[in-house]
Amino acid sequence: MPGAKGRSGGTRAGAGRKPKQPTSEQRAAVEFLAAIGISTDEMPRLLAEFGLADMSPPTLRKHFANEIEQGRTVASVKVARKLFETAMDGNVTAMIFWLKSQAGWKDSKHVQVSGIDGGPVQSVNMTPDEFREIAKSISDEV
Repeated sequence: MPGAKGRSGGTRAGAGRKPKQPTSEQRAAVEFLAAIGISTDEMPRLLAEFGLADMSPPTLRKHFANEIEQGRTVASVKVARKLFETAMDGNVTAMIFWLKSQAGWKDSKHVQVSGIDGGPVQSVNMTPDEFREIAKSISDEV
């Protein structure tokens, strides 16, 4: 037949799944879950528990990519704003965190080990019995 397709292809009225059309309620829920740090692997289970959607993580990422990105971005902006305000209000911990994460500050400790008068460290080889004898003589003096 002209125009007829075999079993492996073609389109017929009503064939296949209907395209996913996320609701505004689903979009808001996904954006909120992303904002509070829920992973996209965990989101489908939570959405199903609340009766909002039944889908796999790849389907969720495909149809809600904008909401996932938006939720994470908005949350980060709000937290950064609050951290900045707290730092500017004089919270020393917030100030330190801001400077370390945004201004490249870091804690550093520099420990230098040297011998007498800055010379090289000298090592001494002794047997355990020799060490015990020296330790005993020191403890007897104390």
